Amino acid sequence: MASPKHPAPPAQQTFKVNGVPPGKPPIVLVETAFLASTTSLIWLLSYYLPGIPVFSIFFPIPIALIYLRWGNRAGCMTALVSGLLLLVLMGPTRSILFVIPYGIMGVQLGACWRWRTRWLTSISLGALLDCVGVSFRWWLTSVLLGEDLWMYLMARIRDFAEWLFVQLGILAEPNLLIIQILAIASILFGKFIYLFTVHLVALLVFERLGNPIPKPPNWVDRLLDL
Repeated sequence: MASPKHPAPPAQQTFKVNGVPPGKPPIVLVETAFLASTTSLIWLLSYYLPGIPVFSIFFPIPIALIYLRWGNRAGCMTALVSGLLLLVLMGPTRSILFVIPYGIMGVQLGACWRWRTRWLTSISLGALLDCVGVSFRWWLTSVLLGEDLWMYLMARIRDFAEWLFVQLGILAEPNLLIIQILAIASILFGKFIYLFTVHLVALLVFERLGNPIPKPPNWVDRLLDL
């Protein structure tokens, strides 16, 4: 007598968890923890070794890398965990000065690179975000010291400009508003240079890791080929 046929078991369905394929969450957690600790270590070393400015180039890069590899949730968690680690290691002030702007900048750069936006767009957004971070740093320091450091610095620059005009025989008085506009423009220009350097480092490093960022403009390719 033939044995009864049993129905074949239904095919096992697999679901993505927060956009991550099955079996990947442990890897995501490990990479998030590792890159968050790496980011915190870079920020910590930058305070104790201030004579090495190259550290600042790598502030947003680990967060951007984890975003590029695993998406929004992993990138935001890396920025958050980095801030919490720095809160324990260095206190609330230095922790929040990392999160604003570099933690947010890492998420922004990772999102731009994951969506394959142009270099000009990601650099412009990052530069504006960095300028917001500079403004926040000035404001927080002014609150802690009880003095408007921005206006104090602008007044000292105006005094120096007046002295320089007298030495050069220029019959004019420096305008404080023009001085502030020039100062803001110079800060914005410096941030554009900084973000361009970050993009160059990410271009060279991420491609070796198998997570390339969008291709640079043609003139950058020609510059790198020299």
